[in-house]
This record gives sequence, structure tokens and C-alpha cells, in this order.
Amino acid sequence: MKIATFINTHKILVTPSVLAMMWAFDNWSVEAFLYLALHGTYTVLWLIKHLLYPDRSFAERVPVGIGIAFVFVPLQAYLLAPYLLISRHVRHAPYVLGAIVSMYILGVFLHYVGDAQKYYMLRERRGLITDGLYSRTRNPNYLGELLIYLSYAALSAHWLPFVVLGGWVTSFFVRMSRKDKSLSRYAEFADYRRRSSLLLPLPWTRRGGSPPPAP
Repeated sequence: MKIATFINTHKILVTPSVLAMMWAFDNWSVEAFLYLALHGTYTVLWLIKHLLYPDRSFAERVPVGIGIAFVFVPLQAYLLAPYLLISRHVRHAPYVLGAIVSMYILGVFLHYVGDAQKYYMLRERRGLITDGLYSRTRNPNYLGELLIYLSYAALSAHWLPFVVLGGWVTSFFVRMSRKDKSLSRYAEFADYRRRSSLLLPLPWTRRGGSPPPAP
């Protein structure tokens, strides 16, 4: 089965899982519904993305046992955030909720727009993508996904989801490093690497691609 099948199954199960938690713990608070709305819309957007511009790496086929053990089950760790939020009846100040929603929206923009730019540009021509969202960071899509899951962890108000996210961030960096190694075959990659960052956008890229001189 395709890796995407195990990922999509996890995504589809998020909404009913969160609703089941809300029912089990009799928690119908603003925070619980906010989590449901954030992660639920993320699922819908993910499935739309899969239909319109799927990630080619997720088309790889793996045995069912491998897919369950190494893709589906690890992804279930993301459900710790809603469990800790809902079971503990966490409450947040309005400004905290505003900051969390803002982080989520920015993450959604970077993640889905970054993936769309990569997919459609590579469909037209192979090579480096060095403009648009990729002008300052080589991985705006990973940065967006990180912000999305940071918003979930912050909403849970518990340290454990941050630990889970740390494990996934480690895998992100492994994949980003592999991507850099693959892109190094292009002659212009060395210059692009100097004027961009692996993840966080560099503020000095508009000034010629070199960092400011040391004081």
C-alpha cells in the first residue's frame, strides 16, 4: 500500500477521535471546539492537497505491517495534544487563543502554498526553485507544518506534545538534509544555499545574499 494511504487514514480519524474525547470527558469548551476546528480543517486541506498536488514521496509502496508500525502508529502520537487538552479541561486567556490561531494560519499558508509552488513549478520544469516562498528558506512547507503542530502543542498546555513534536522535527531535519544533498547536483545550488536558510527565513537575503558583516 502507498505511504499516503496510512497518512490519510490517520488524518481522517482525527476528527472522530477528538469528538469521541469531547464526549468521553464531557468537554464542550471553546478550547476543545477550537482544537477540533483547527485540526479538522487541517485534515480537509490535507486531503484536498492530496487530490490536487500530492507529495510524490508518499506514493512509495510499503508492506501493510511496515506502514502500520512505522507510519500510522507513530502519527497517532499527535493525538496526545487533544487528549491532554480535553481530559484536563484546559482553559486559555483570549490573547493566548488569538496567538495560537495566528500561528496556525501562518503555518497553513506556508505549508500548503509552499507545497503547491513546488509541485506546479516542478511539473513545468525540473531544477531549483529559488523564488517565491523559497527565496529565503529552502523548506517553507516544513516550516509551515512545524508552526501548525506548535499551535496544537501550545493549545494542549502540556510539555509532552512538544516532546512528540521534537521527535518529528528531528525527522524533518533528516529529510531536509537529504534534500539539500540531492539539490547539490545543480551548479547554482551553492549560491542559493548562501542566500537562503534550511528552515527559518534569513532577513538579509534581499541585500545580495550575504549575511551582515561582523561588528
